[in-house]
Amino acid sequence: MLHDGRSNRVAVVGGTRIPFCRAHSIYRHCSNMDMMSAALSGLVTKYDLKGQTLGDVALGAVIKHSRDWNLARESALECGLSARTPGVDVQRACGTSIEACIMIGNKIALGQIDSGIGGGTDSISDSPIVYPDSYRRIVLQLHRARTFPQRILPWFRLRPWHFKPEFPGVTEPRTGLSMGESMEITAQKWDISREHQDQLALASHMKAAAAWDAGWYEDLVVPFMDCEEDNNIRRDSTFEKLAKLKPVFDKSAEGTMTAGNSTPLTDGAAAVLLASEDWARTKNLPIAAYLTHAKVAAVNFVNDEGLLMAPVYAVSEMLREANLRLQDFDFYEIHEAFASQTIATLKAWQSEKFCRDRLGRNEPLGPIDLTRLNVKGGSIAIGHPFAATGARIVATMAKLLAEKGSGRGLISVCTAGGMGVTAILEAA
Repeated sequence: MLHDGRSNRVAVVGGTRIPFCRAHSIYRHCSNMDMMSAALSGLVTKYDLKGQTLGDVALGAVIKHSRDWNLARESALECGLSARTPGVDVQRACGTSIEACIMIGNKIALGQIDSGIGGGTDSISDSPIVYPDSYRRIVLQLHRARTFPQRILPWFRLRPWHFKPEFPGVTEPRTGLSMGESMEITAQKWDISREHQDQLALASHMKAAAAWDAGWYEDLVVPFMDCEEDNNIRRDSTFEKLAKLKPVFDKSAEGTMTAGNSTPLTDGAAAVLLASEDWARTKNLPIAAYLTHAKVAAVNFVNDEGLLMAPVYAVSEMLREANLRLQDFDFYEIHEAFASQTIATLKAWQSEKFCRDRLGRNEPLGPIDLTRLNVKGGSIAIGHPFAATGARIVATMAKLLAEKGSGRGLISVCTAGGMGVTAILEAA
């Protein structure tokens, strides 16, 4: 649809986000709507969109309260856009905001709309807390009661344990494993060393710190709650410090994944403005890049493949459609859910057996130039608000390509549920 030669080109104008902050820190009293509205307001200000009507706003959150049933529309109303701008909630786990960008892009490509915003937000600090289903059923029975006995008798079934809260879980319903536990299995399968993971994590922090120190993020990040910079970046991190951390998912001698080489739980929000070429030029807005290809894939993670390996498959299929090699890119943005996931992805592409048996290729996709990978830092350093990361990456990639003035970039995002979302951006 984006690349059939007949559809409209999809321009990425640019993006904004609020600083990503560790959960239960600066944004501990902020809601998803607070953060999303702030990110959208930054976009409205940056591109002079106040009072303007856009074709659509697609965004979402992975963890949200029932009160946020219309989060996209409410955030669009809050940020300064015209009240005639519609909004739609989207959710694809950690791929939510890149999926939202692709959805908006496809609408532009089809000519259904000429402009729109894709984004996402997530708050661990403001997670909804619920109570056992048995307690909920008692309360609902009371709500339905019409007679005096019906209003009294359910109370006698209450027990102290009914008031024990249940916090949002991070385990996969079909395996009972957390994402980290699942990734430990993949790390061992691919023989990924602790040292390799710590090296990638350290590089993530050093590159993110250097980018912030150089002022590179200043036009991509808007201050919020008196915070001006991502607060997870560790400028003083060293390989020796990372090596001292204990494994957290597999605490046996086989465990290699630590808090230092995994993404931290994070609060934040991000948004991207996309448009047709005509709309952007009419508004005198710059075009940073074009969204040219996108692909989503899923794997059988229950008994066949690693939970976070779907992007490996999605990229392979996307490259076929684009008639490109893995090496035909100037930048690579691979979401660092865990250092081991990024490394497993790279190793899979270099494996002749995997590429033949799993991807149906006659030869491996091969290695990439690692100096082009996550050049301004990745999720391990910057943080990972689940639904916001994709938009952060799209905005980052668009700016990288705009600065270079040529070339293309590859985006890869793994998600819970054994899915992956990938995209190709090309310089304007």
